[in-house]
Amino acid sequence: MVLERQGKRTRLAGPYNCLIYSELSEQDADKEIDDEVAFLRANSRTLEWKVHGHDQPHDLATRLSRRGFQPEPTETLLVREVGEDIHTMAFNPDVTISVASTLAELEAFISVTATAFGQQFSDDPSDLMSRITAGTCSVHVAYLGREVVGGGRLEMPPSRAFAGLFAAGVTPNQRGKGIYQTLVRSRSLQAAERGYQFLFSEAAETSRSILQRLGFHPLTTVQGWQYDPCRKIA
Repeated sequence: MVLERQGKRTRLAGPYNCLIYSELSEQDADKEIDDEVAFLRANSRTLEWKVHGHDQPHDLATRLSRRGFQPEPTETLLVREVGEDIHTMAFNPDVTISVASTLAELEAFISVTATAFGQQFSDDPSDLMSRITAGTCSVHVAYLGREVVGGGRLEMPPSRAFAGLFAAGVTPNQRGKGIYQTLVRSRSLQAAERGYQFLFSEAAETSRSILQRLGFHPLTTVQGWQYDPCRKIA
């Protein structure tokens, strides 16, 4: 992934493109959005623009919609401090967590999270493996007996205070058994071992309440707006 800054916009570019930060005003927002759209079209890139609840201008989402960006469900950005109480997090002792180290385990993770979310977020286990080898990411796979029942990803950016919990899901037939909580605990413990001070997660409504019970605090909302230069604007 490459960090790119253009105008008042900051994006991550690579296998997945995401505009992670903007500092816009009423006066320059339209131009900045138009510049981003022109850049995406010229480079045939898709993009997710993250809009946080405190982003300016207040009608940023409406302006993106007018230019063909499509909304994802709104999530909540939550954080918690990594402390000794990480070890007391609730978990299901019947669940076994494996930290993936083989392509077969990564394929199992991709498959189970696709089942959990109803869509596939990644189809390239070699990309995940390269990040695992670099030490910036880990993938946790949950088992009940021999059945793969869930998975989650831990992002560990170097020389930073925050580690991120992402893409955690449980198969529909195994929900309500503490598997999600066990995945949170497993990744939190690894983050603590690596010396991170804080954890953060962008949680759907179904996960937000669980994370709050586990000591996470909501900060703001976050909504992804997807742009595809091949999609025609209605």
